[in-house]
Amino acid sequence: MTANLTALTEQLLDAARKAGADQADALAVRGTSVSIDVLKGKLEHAERSEAVDIGLRVMLGQRQACVSASDVSAATIGTMAERAVAMAREAPEDPYIGLATADQLASSWDVEALELADPAAEPDPAELEDHARRAEAAALAVEGVSQVQSTSTGYGENAIHLATSNGFSGGYARTSRSLSLAAISGEGASMERDWAGEGRTFQADLPSPEEIGREAGERTAARIGAKQPPTGAFPVLFDERISGSLIGHLLGAANGSSIVRGASWLREKLGEQVLPGHLSIIENPHRARIGGSRPFDGEGLPTARRAIVENGVLTGWTLDLATARQLGLQSTANAARGTSAPPSPATTNVTLTPGDATREDLLAQMGTGLLVTSMIGSTINPTTGDYSRGASGFWVENGETTYPVNECTIAGNLLDMLMRITPANDAKAHHSRQVPSLLVEGMTLAGA
Repeated sequence: MTANLTALTEQLLDAARKAGADQADALAVRGTSVSIDVLKGKLEHAERSEAVDIGLRVMLGQRQACVSASDVSAATIGTMAERAVAMAREAPEDPYIGLATADQLASSWDVEALELADPAAEPDPAELEDHARRAEAAALAVEGVSQVQSTSTGYGENAIHLATSNGFSGGYARTSRSLSLAAISGEGASMERDWAGEGRTFQADLPSPEEIGREAGERTAARIGAKQPPTGAFPVLFDERISGSLIGHLLGAANGSSIVRGASWLREKLGEQVLPGHLSIIENPHRARIGGSRPFDGEGLPTARRAIVENGVLTGWTLDLATARQLGLQSTANAARGTSAPPSPATTNVTLTPGDATREDLLAQMGTGLLVTSMIGSTINPTTGDYSRGASGFWVENGETTYPVNECTIAGNLLDMLMRITPANDAKAHHSRQVPSLLVEGMTLAGA
């Protein structure tokens, strides 16, 4: 598989040179996916797809253009290169584009140590269907569940190869296996919905269908009788299921693309405290069996562990080559890309320093407030950090959940909220974004 992709990227680069490009990089991606949906114990949908996509970026001086295709014939590759060069001639100049220098490129890596691809065979569709049926049955067996909205399971295998005209060539493969379902309790206007899902790199690591189905059913049954909470200022505990979104807002605001546009509420906070002093956010793209891991980035730079926030202090931006040049800095090897667009910065695996307390400890600490287990909608001001989201979960009195909650809004300012977070110790090791439940004091809650 990888050898074929290597040959495709070499053909793309050769075609770009013949068409007159000064520099170029090429990406070839081969993917296989299988998905099975089950409803009411019967197969509802089955799909298997295989595809190869190729992408070419060419540069003429400080002008660039990207083209992509799913046809890998020699004629198509030649036409792609010619069109890309023609497009680049008409593109505006960008002083920040360009390939990495030779000394910046990754020269060695150990893909096997990352365990990105499961050596087990692709699962049989009948096996996937059986797992979906078992998960659905487990959810329906939970008292209070009236129906299962959908049950989906799937498998994916992907391989990529990146090559540049100045000598970089590298690739790797990854696999994924997943199962998820959504259940419903009640009828009519009193219906409530919740879900559960799991995904792993290795099939053997996936929990049993019964575990996943039962969890979805129990979560859904617990929402029977949901109502609006009171309005006021209360502490809010973000459950581990959704707490990563809070850290995600920080990561987005520290992204080089946001910084160069001036559209970030962190733009003046480099070197300043943005989290409590005992907390750090560490990016580690080399965690084994994790979907976000990778040996090099989308521009061929070697990836490495780094602190985005260290002891509460924002230490740097997330950068690819172009945003780094624009800011007068060095790339953090965070370029991500597809076949049809140029690179852009993105984080991989991140971990927030965990706390010592359990989620139950934090519930006891908050006393009276809201435990949020799901959110809908989003109003985030990218320049001020003002935050407002629809939420549902459970009302807490004296440290104990008392009734399920829906149709409420939580609001605050991210700069203030993040400085008041208290983490639990329940982050899940298999997640690319390891963030535990987070208690935030003094948020505004709009309910009944």
